[in-house]
Amino acid sequence: MNVDLSGARWFKSTRSSGTKDCVEVAHLDDGSVGVRDSKNPGGPALVFTPGEWDAFTGGVTDGEFNRP
Repeated sequence: MNVDLSGARWFKSTRSSGTKDCVEVAHLDDGSVGVRDSKNPGGPALVFTPGEWDAFTGGVTDGEFNRP
């Protein structure tokens, strides 16, 4: 899927430490969500459908990705 991210408005979490070692997110016009590495803003980005993003953030909230 090719998505034009040139007009995306990227943001970091308010819990971010302010360093460049962060993930940035953009809510796109079609409802999908872009994710990129703040250290490489011109690099590749992942794009998730709304359902994929909801599943991911739900998993984070539920502790699904915690290390043993």
